[in-house]
Amino acid sequence: MNKNILIYDDDAEILFLCKTILQKYNFSVVTLSKCEDVINDIQKFNPCMILMDLWIPEIGGEQAVKLVKENQATQNIPIFLFSANADIQEIYKKVNADGYIAKPFNVKSFVQTIQTTVG
Repeated sequence: MNKNILIYDDDAEILFLCKTILQKYNFSVVTLSKCEDVINDIQKFNPCMILMDLWIPEIGGEQAVKLVKENQATQNIPIFLFSANADIQEIYKKVNADGYIAKPFNVKSFVQTIQTTVG
């Protein structure tokens, strides 16, 4: 199975931190600061998992998750909300995401969640 992780966040420091952490565990990580082309991004990078910030420019994380889950070609890719939003537990269910990682996150739990999800 591929070990490509696609992370959307508008915070460059979070993207750098996550990429650095995950590369130590042999994941290939693509980071993007906008999600308006989420379906094309998935086709281009072929991720095994997506982390999606909620507060991201253009269409926003909620809408991007809906687009992924409504598309037959992408709907089975695990997509986790990745946010400091206090309502993340309710939002991930509402948009049919596969889970969530709350910010700030514990590095060990972060890595374990991703390893468990992608196998």
